[in-house]
Amino acid sequence: MQYHIGGASPPDTSKTTKLERYNSYIRRVNSTKLLQASSKLLFRVTLLVALVLIFFFTLNYPPLSSSSADNHHNIHSTNNFLSSAFYGSGASWEKQVRHSSTPRRPNGFSVLVTGAAGFVGSHCSLALKKRGDGVLGLDNFNSYYDPSLKRARQKLLSKHEIFVVEGDINDSELLNKLFDIVPFSHILHLAAQAGVRYAMQNPLSYVNSNVAGFVSLLEVAKAADPQPAIVWASSSSVYGLNSKVPFSENDRTDQPASLYAATKKAGEAIAHTYNHIYGLSLTGLRFFTVYGPWGRPDMAYFFFTKDILQNKGINVYVTQDEKEVARDFTYIDDIVKGCVGALDTAEKSTGSGGKKRRPAQLRVYNLGNTAPVTVAKLVGILESLLSVKAKKHVIKMPRNGDVPYTHANVSQAYRDFGYKPTTDLASGLRKFVKWYVGYYGIQSRAKKELDSSNTH
Repeated sequence: MQYHIGGASPPDTSKTTKLERYNSYIRRVNSTKLLQASSKLLFRVTLLVALVLIFFFTLNYPPLSSSSADNHHNIHSTNNFLSSAFYGSGASWEKQVRHSSTPRRPNGFSVLVTGAAGFVGSHCSLALKKRGDGVLGLDNFNSYYDPSLKRARQKLLSKHEIFVVEGDINDSELLNKLFDIVPFSHILHLAAQAGVRYAMQNPLSYVNSNVAGFVSLLEVAKAADPQPAIVWASSSSVYGLNSKVPFSENDRTDQPASLYAATKKAGEAIAHTYNHIYGLSLTGLRFFTVYGPWGRPDMAYFFFTKDILQNKGINVYVTQDEKEVARDFTYIDDIVKGCVGALDTAEKSTGSGGKKRRPAQLRVYNLGNTAPVTVAKLVGILESLLSVKAKKHVIKMPRNGDVPYTHANVSQAYRDFGYKPTTDLASGLRKFVKWYVGYYGIQSRAKKELDSSNTH
């Protein structure tokens, strides 16, 4: 019992007590909210980690019973993403690399094909795989032209157990990883920024791919043990303003007419340097206007076909002095034979670990058809095959680096590996048009006529 002295009234503590109770209540509420929030956050983090682990193991250990081509392609595409991000750290990815690279014939090659999802690259990869060589593709699937066509080629390659790694030739870490996994006997280097006219819009892409990318590849190859033999794509464009025809490998090539041609000429000089210093076996192939099924949409025969079928006008170029423009059109099957012949006759590199032991092979060859055809005649053949009259606009060739005339002398390639083109332009275009209308699902008079001609 409390007694109050002097009759003073007791102090009012009710407000203080209420305030303390309220503050205590607020603390309990906040504490509960914090606990709930922490629990939710922990749950979400746990769930995310679980999903990532499931995703990772699903990709690296795909079901063995997956038999459809589409599923196979999807596994390849997703693993390509992982390889690009983590340099193929997954066991499944490395297994695919080894399996694709392993030859199936005695003394078969193990070939790294750069630009494997490209036009020439995909055809060469299939030819090498068909005869029992091991083939590993590398491609960055850039958007210079419709990447869906490159993906379709990749799908075709995957059906033949050719794995295409998605990556860039400037990615030295990825290249080193591939060489750590596979002792490649050969490199078929076809990756490049193509096209003469595009160089005026994006010049650095040509330097990045055709010069820096080539050097990046050679740096890895020179350090490899064993060093691979290298066959690579130069171009007929290196002849530039040369007016002597037919073009011979002994003709001057110091007057390039375009940046594209200049980068290819630079590649030939770089090849000489790496051959001289490091003992790399190098063979350059100067392609002359390659065409055929699965071709490049930026090439005249391809977009002429597209525009003629769509009843659009086409530009047929003549020179500044109104002479006809002509090209030594070379069918893809003939080019493939030349590439394979160059690989078969390539001698081994003579260095190891970046040190040259003795002089090494250094070659350059023309791969053409030896029969130039005017652009006007090309259009005429397409008109006949498509049963459609083209709306032609004859205009003078712009000053963009294109040359008016190409004609290959292929006697050296014939002498060294029996290169002999066998497909004339009319026959080759017939095969291309048949592929084109089939690939794009075009129901046209062309398809009916092509089908009927094949039955006779």
